Amino acid sequence: MKKSTGLGKGLSALLDDAQARRAGTAQAPRTGVQSLEIAAIRPNPNQPRRHFDEVALTELAESIKRQGILQPIIVREAAEGGYEIIAGERRWRASQKAQLHEIPALVRDSDEESSAELAVIENVQREDLNAIEEAAAYRALMERYGHGQQAIGDIVGKSRSHVANLLRLLDLPSEVQEMLLRGDISMGHARAVLGSPDPLALAREIHAQGLSVRDAERKAKAQKTPEKSKSASGVARPVDADLAALERQLGDMLGLKVKVVHGASGGRVELNYRTLDQLDMICQRLSGEPI
Repeated sequence: MKKSTGLGKGLSALLDDAQARRAGTAQAPRTGVQSLEIAAIRPNPNQPRRHFDEVALTELAESIKRQGILQPIIVREAAEGGYEIIAGERRWRASQKAQLHEIPALVRDSDEESSAELAVIENVQREDLNAIEEAAAYRALMERYGHGQQAIGDIVGKSRSHVANLLRLLDLPSEVQEMLLRGDISMGHARAVLGSPDPLALAREIHAQGLSVRDAERKAKAQKTPEKSKSASGVARPVDADLAALERQLGDMLGLKVKVVHGASGGRVELNYRTLDQLDMICQRLSGEPI
């Protein structure tokens, strides 16, 4: 039995794990970085990231001109020739802007399913995806390869509830999804309008008036029939809306279940994790280390 290495896996180990899982046995990947012609490389059609900020790309291109590419992209050989990007499309696009002819790349053996999984892992770990892009990537994995919400959570190191909450965003009207993609509203706002009878109208009001997430939640709650929260004895008990909103906000940021307990003499914040990968991610966030 292979001995567990504990914490500190990172992207490279996840890449090996995902490929070993798909192949059924661990295969020795190609090692070493190669210099490949940019013209021989094409984007991954399963790339979860759809929006590339042109200003940010230009800034990265200028950095590449001065310092070169500090981290190779990851590609796989395409059946029809050339190479297909697994991870690093943003660096590839910026290198084109910088008018480079070649780019450092790590060539890996990977089938289409593994490539799709690894593209999601790379983007999620770097926090490169908008909430809608991340949700669409999760749905694609479910529809194309039959993954369940728990399986997707295991792949990307997030909780099943985080995956489920993101998938719900795809039930929003397309215009509201576009507002989220553009940054007109936040994920917290989007989750709030999900509970509104007219999500589009509320989303427009949030954008026009600059409403906070908590204001949006109050408006959404006021638009529908209020539900009383009762204890086991049947007596209505108050719910601290601010703490509940804070729990949701922290949960969205971490992709984990978060509980905040507050009292007169202080309180505590509880982060729930299921795997060592999730614990590793928490430790990296708290220490400020790169993910």
